[in-house]
Amino acid sequence: MTASSSPPPLLSPNSRRRGPVGHFRALTSLQRNTFLASLFGWSLDAFDFFILVFCVSAIGTEFHAPVSGVAAAISVTLAMRPAGAFLFGFVADRYGRRPALLANIFCYSAFELASAFAPSLRSFLVIRALFGVAMGGEWGVGAALAFETLPREGRGFFSGLLQEGYAIGYLLASLSYGILFRFIGWRGMFVLGALPAIPVIYLIATRVEESPAWKQGRVARDAEMYLGGDILKYLGRILKYLGSFLFLVLLMFGFNSFSHGTQDLYPTFLQKNHGFSPGTVGLIAVIYNIGALVGGVVIGAWSEKVGRRRAITVAALLSIPAIPLWAFSHTVVMFAIGGFLMQFMVQGAWGVVPAHLNELSPPAVRATFPGFAYQLGNFAASWNSVFQARAAEQYYGGDYARVLMWTVLIVATLIAFVAGAGKEARGADLSSS
Repeated sequence: MTASSSPPPLLSPNSRRRGPVGHFRALTSLQRNTFLASLFGWSLDAFDFFILVFCVSAIGTEFHAPVSGVAAAISVTLAMRPAGAFLFGFVADRYGRRPALLANIFCYSAFELASAFAPSLRSFLVIRALFGVAMGGEWGVGAALAFETLPREGRGFFSGLLQEGYAIGYLLASLSYGILFRFIGWRGMFVLGALPAIPVIYLIATRVEESPAWKQGRVARDAEMYLGGDILKYLGRILKYLGSFLFLVLLMFGFNSFSHGTQDLYPTFLQKNHGFSPGTVGLIAVIYNIGALVGGVVIGAWSEKVGRRRAITVAALLSIPAIPLWAFSHTVVMFAIGGFLMQFMVQGAWGVVPAHLNELSPPAVRATFPGFAYQLGNFAASWNSVFQARAAEQYYGGDYARVLMWTVLIVATLIAFVAGAGKEARGADLSSS
């Protein structure tokens, strides 16, 4: 791995006593704005993605396609994200985190808007592939900007909260679907998804400065550009750490299978197998996304005490006892409880990831290394929703419950094993490049 397994630096007694509110209040205004910009950018990214998840059935109806055919749009989005992670990560390491993040948010919002006007399923798939490229860059660039600006104290809490921008985006998509879908349809939902980009871009442009770590390394980067450094040389930098990189790709394959395997077809499962209305599905999704948000923050903060690997392992394995309520209930209340518990554990494990991956990443390629590994893992897991849909259609008569069950059993075990076998660098200094 890129970091040693030596004990992490000790934090001050005051930082240990601070709660979540104390950690946030201790930030300077610049640090707070930078964190919020990264959080909102990731939330908007997730909001735009999950609008598609809720609209699979409606899109299939309009284009006369089966669920598995429309689910391909989810898969091509995920499959194209590594290209965006590398492209925008390269731009962020070469030209700065802030301009790369601005360009990234503008691009994925533009493709989100274009999705609303797709005349056919084929054109829709092409647009979603381009959306995937733009979407793929946000996590790595935003996380690098945030953690290179924030203090190391409370990093686990900030990691959990930043990652749960994903849950916030899903929560907003759930509310929007439950309240507005009946009035504006699936095309109107995609128009709605593009609108929040305006205030987020304004915040970054006017209230956020460049990462201190990137500015410290700027002279060296400028000299390299003058001497003819190019994208192939940059790729070579990453390949210097191939063993560590492949480990993170495998870990992120497990994580992406975990999240997308429990979320992408869950609304379809509730609609088709249980006949729940859009409003009911939206309500259940709101509840399980509250669980995701709470889990990410709680487990992320807990990782400061018990370590990143142990927190991930415990959360992943505790998702297994939640399967019966989550997949085999019969009432709205029980599905809501099961969904809350499942996503508490799924996103609880995920809450550790931003800090863990950035701590394990080489400083010179930090905007690319974790995000590229993340999105290659996403690529490996990108056809998960199609496999799940086809398995349900071909082997279980359209019943998704057992497919969902096997997904959690296999993937949670994989994550626990891989995370436990790796190293960690809890508390590493991310302020220099």
